[in-house]
Amino acid sequence: MLQISPAPFRSILVIQTKFIGDIVLASTLARNLQLEFPGARIVFLCEARFKSFVIAHGIASEVVTFSRSRMRDTPLERAKELYAMVRALRGFRFDLTIDLTDSKTSRLVSGLVNAKTRVGYNPPERPLKLLERQPANVFAKPQGFGGQHFVYRYLSPLEALGIDLRVTVPNLQPLPSETLKALALLGKHRLNPNGFIAVHAGASFKGRQWQPERFAEAIDEIVADSGLGIALVGGPDEREAAARIIARTAAPVVDLVGSLSLETLLAVLKQARLFLGNESGPMHMAAATGTPVVGLFGLTHPSRWGPVGVPSIALRPSMPCDCVARGLCRPKDPSKACCVWRLEVKPVVEAARELLARTEMKRERAV
Repeated sequence: MLQISPAPFRSILVIQTKFIGDIVLASTLARNLQLEFPGARIVFLCEARFKSFVIAHGIASEVVTFSRSRMRDTPLERAKELYAMVRALRGFRFDLTIDLTDSKTSRLVSGLVNAKTRVGYNPPERPLKLLERQPANVFAKPQGFGGQHFVYRYLSPLEALGIDLRVTVPNLQPLPSETLKALALLGKHRLNPNGFIAVHAGASFKGRQWQPERFAEAIDEIVADSGLGIALVGGPDEREAAARIIARTAAPVVDLVGSLSLETLLAVLKQARLFLGNESGPMHMAAATGTPVVGLFGLTHPSRWGPVGVPSIALRPSMPCDCVARGLCRPKDPSKACCVWRLEVKPVVEAARELLARTEMKRERAV
């Protein structure tokens, strides 16, 4: 294994190409690097839609982007996108790369960038295929610092580099300009700051989305108890679930789905009294702002992917799962299993009531 030089790294590439939830968790790695190497140039490689969020919230000083759709296109388009990406990255002359994505493509990129110090995982998340090369010369454990949560996978490269762990919880606060936008938007819809619940009914796969009909039933019961408003949030591809919820709720619901940038969404989540939603990127965003979270989980275990750093309740049906979606489920793949569909309305409502009561005193002090 490479012996790490005591000299500080000045130009660092973090390869993080996945989803917004991964970006939020990986912000802890970036913050530790910033504290260890003040003034270092920290660059994230990620999908183009995350660029403004990553820079606006100080996760990285610069971002190199790529198009996921082109990377899944024809071999020629994929080669063109890869060439442009690597060419841009090599211009930085990195002295350290950290491959968080741990995929065939990310390993290829790390090798082609060819920094002196290259951190990868040992063992990798997926075994290397025939003729595939592992370019790393510093190896991180699958989970660093003895932690169980997935955030410790993203912190593990620090341990491999001999860097002290100072920050373990994501902390992302909205920009003042985005807070003003959020407050204006809430005012327009007659939602008071700290007087509404942000509900996210979407997820990356249909099987990870709790049924809209159950969301609607839970919303009506929670609103009847608490008197809080409801704001639905999510991306443009989640409008169908939002429409199904609105069609079934007696309580008034404000539909913000598909209308917010990530920066404004963070500001709206910060103003919420509570977040209720599926295991997803917005769940991690809400937690990173300090908003209490009720998270709904399926096959994924909350101890690995639950909200961190805030008062929270993670709900998961009993396991092993009695499959309710044969033909759609992939029972061994947490990202494509439908176990959350077995979660009943009653425990979700009770969790929301409990968390609202538990955090009421803290809310009053904050006011």
